[in-house]
Amino acid sequence: MLTAETLRGVYSAIVTPFKSDESIDEQALRKQTEYVVENGCHAIMSTGGTGEFPHMSREERKEATAIIVDQTGGRIPVIAGTAGCSTREAICLAQDAQEVGASAAILTPTYYFKIPESGLNQHFSDVAGAVDIPVVIYNNPLYTGNPMSPQLMADIMQHPNIIGGKLSQNDMGQLVETIRLTSGQVSVNTGIDSQFYPALCVGSRGIFSTASCVIPRAMVDIYDHFMAGRHEQARVLHMKVQVLNRFLEYDPGYVAPAKEALAMLGIPCGAPRKPLPNLTPEEREGVKNALKQLKML
Repeated sequence: MLTAETLRGVYSAIVTPFKSDESIDEQALRKQTEYVVENGCHAIMSTGGTGEFPHMSREERKEATAIIVDQTGGRIPVIAGTAGCSTREAICLAQDAQEVGASAAILTPTYYFKIPESGLNQHFSDVAGAVDIPVVIYNNPLYTGNPMSPQLMADIMQHPNIIGGKLSQNDMGQLVETIRLTSGQVSVNTGIDSQFYPALCVGSRGIFSTASCVIPRAMVDIYDHFMAGRHEQARVLHMKVQVLNRFLEYDPGYVAPAKEALAMLGIPCGAPRKPLPNLTPEEREGVKNALKQLKML
């Protein structure tokens, strides 16, 4: 069981591989899972944004998490993405995650409708109270349209079954303030790869990382260097992997670059589900050159 103390390190936000008919490619998903486990990641996040959850059915999200849980065999925790547009949907998804053996659930605020802070607090409280596995809250205002202030996040994380948070926003000051307000009582993490080393420096426990599904060893090495006090090695490696990280954030969208990079590394995961775009030839060449600079190709 994950706790606020043990939720730390590099949690790989992996893609969901699809076949040409857009069904889940189980063997590719198992291969990708094994890749990040063998390269030292501390946990896996299933069916998050990188995993294309908005374009998957409830049954598919449950299936993908079940496959990952089975493949990990208890070696590392699986944190299931259970974001839903309604509280009812999020509860069902979190219960599915618990049923198939996930170690925790992670979810964003509800999206589309603008929800007041009291409603967001109640949403997370209702989900956290409906399952026995712990819950991580995820602030991603660009995608949800419902931003959570550091104070609101700190208030929500007082719930006994909520063990931490993930923050994916350009303003690192929000991360710093959330860490200050929670006083180390919960696990506060960045969700942006280019913020990893700076986030560790201000007290982040780790990262929910898209890059780690492509370059898991490098991301784990940054964490290990930092934890061992080798700050300059951590900083230098962080700057080195930025050549790839810049493709895995907001533009041109992180799913296609991650899947293209994995295919180049011999782990083909299919194309993103429509209407997510594939990379242009120029973008594809950029990803390829980044992997070459990292000596991955």
